Amino acid sequence: MNIAEIAKLAGVSRAAVSRYFNHGNISEEKRKAIRKVVEETGYRPSVQAQTLRTKKTKMIGIIVPKVASASIGKIVEGVLSILNESGYQTLLAVTQNNPKKELEYLSAFHEKQVDGVLLAATILTLEHKRLLKNLSVPVVIVGQQLPGYCCVFHDDYHASYDLTKLFLEKGRKKLGYLSAIQQDQAVGAERCRGFQDAVRDMGCEELMDHVVTASFSVASGYEKTGRLLEKYKDLDGIICATDMMAAGCMQYLCEHRIEVPKQILVAGQGDSDMARVTAPPLITVHYYYEKSGEIAVKMLLELLGQGETALREVKLGYDIVGLKDD
Repeated sequence: MNIAEIAKLAGVSRAAVSRYFNHGNISEEKRKAIRKVVEETGYRPSVQAQTLRTKKTKMIGIIVPKVASASIGKIVEGVLSILNESGYQTLLAVTQNNPKKELEYLSAFHEKQVDGVLLAATILTLEHKRLLKNLSVPVVIVGQQLPGYCCVFHDDYHASYDLTKLFLEKGRKKLGYLSAIQQDQAVGAERCRGFQDAVRDMGCEELMDHVVTASFSVASGYEKTGRLLEKYKDLDGIICATDMMAAGCMQYLCEHRIEVPKQILVAGQGDSDMARVTAPPLITVHYYYEKSGEIAVKMLLELLGQGETALREVKLGYDIVGLKDD
């Protein structure tokens, strides 16, 4: 079977069949006629032939730091909710939090193996910026703000600021903070800056140094909570950069018979399932990860279809969850 034969059986032109397979604009009547023939014959167009003819792979590259992450999972779900109806397929690249792997995948995608790239970024080095500048296909960054590029990110700074301010307003005056690495601009630097600015603005400047850096895991949250309590005595509140860290913090406090929230109030960020299975449930920040994936892929599809997009940078908000009034 070929396009000419499909067209003859469906009673339409070859151009209509071509538009059908390329998700072009045709009448619903012709679409139904072509679909009926395709289903009856089991015809599948040659991807290789389409690529040679159109110079398009109909493939989107998605680069993520890891798959065992609630936030990344929600971003990808958002992307797929739009992409599955667009005629594009995905090529998922997982870097395992290795910035060098991100560079390798960006270089591979530079070779035109995909039509566009969605980068769920964590650390954007000078080498990242150089590769992005020279990339031959459109790219949209999710999770980080990078001036001059299409990107979708959250207001991490004000989320952490408002969360810290609420802790202080509830009478928790000896706070500690478990931070992500500062090289991660959004989750590390911006959330930590929000904490530090809030304690300073609320007249507790001495708390600005009550910071210990942890990795993105429960085990690190557990370990670094011990370190935080060794360095800074008599804390009555601990705010964490992520829910995973906060779950580890809760585990440490439970094992050391420190009551939550009576003695120490704990908060994470991310509003993951982890926040709801701890006892008591974590105070946390809800970020709109799924929505960020939807917006990012829509931006990318605009770039692929029109060569430009009406949006360049989108900053999404947040909600604080689980912090009840006394």
